[in-house]
Amino acid sequence: MTQYDDTNRGVLFRNDRRENDRQPTHTGHINIEGREYWLSAWVKEGQKGKYFSLSVKPKEGAPKSQSASAGPAADYASAKSKPAGAGPAPLDDEIPFAMEWR
Repeated sequence: MTQYDDTNRGVLFRNDRRENDRQPTHTGHINIEGREYWLSAWVKEGQKGKYFSLSVKPKEGAPKSQSASAGPAADYASAKSKPAGAGPAPLDDEIPFAMEWR
């Protein structure tokens, strides 16, 4: 089986564990030039309609090889099987930038 190269790719899923409006509506991860980051997104409403406001945070201590062998689908499956409260803390800090999707 060919190994999946997830360099410069990411995934974003609806946040089923959201408990308040400050927590992201979507969470996932992204690989940028071989470095892993947590990805958080909030659905916002602007003058031109709905858009995603994004935040990224480096995955501390997570080497590239950790997810390279299994790919994003395996990361998502393992995250779903973890008990509540496991994994990264929710990103509820101020949003450093907003990106509009067209």
